[in-house]
Amino acid sequence: MSTMQSTQTRAGKYLTFQLGSEGYGIPIGKVKSIIGYMDITAVPRTPPHVRGVINLRGQVISVIDLRSRLGMPTTERTDETCIVVVETQKGSRIVNTGLIVDKVSEVPHIPEDAIEDAPEFGSTVETQFILGMAKINSTVKILLDIDRIVRTGDDLSSENM
Repeated sequence: MSTMQSTQTRAGKYLTFQLGSEGYGIPIGKVKSIIGYMDITAVPRTPPHVRGVINLRGQVISVIDLRSRLGMPTTERTDETCIVVVETQKGSRIVNTGLIVDKVSEVPHIPEDAIEDAPEFGSTVETQFILGMAKINSTVKILLDIDRIVRTGDDLSSENM
């Protein structure tokens, strides 16, 4: 498969959220729940973007700071900071993971003609984690491949995608 999926398979509903002033989206089918920020138990010897684990309705799930995972500077938590719990496939297992985001926005349906491939930035910029760029009204949202985002590894550019 090419680095980008066809626009037809990318069309659909997305949970959109903010990291700083930038808008992002993940397929709504991957989202299990959105919860308020809660205390996270740190786990020793984990990569910097892994904040630790939480007990969510009796299930222990790992929590990733999405800002850190994407190489962005971390920021102070606000009343709008929340954890988006996503479901991904890891081998034959289904895994729930929490993603810390600054603010959840909305769940728009994004048609195939509003999604473009990520622009080329040159060989030093890794874009494998981007499903596409969605044009919504006068803004652009970066659509993320959440399965690649939650894979283990210290940095997106070093992963074997």
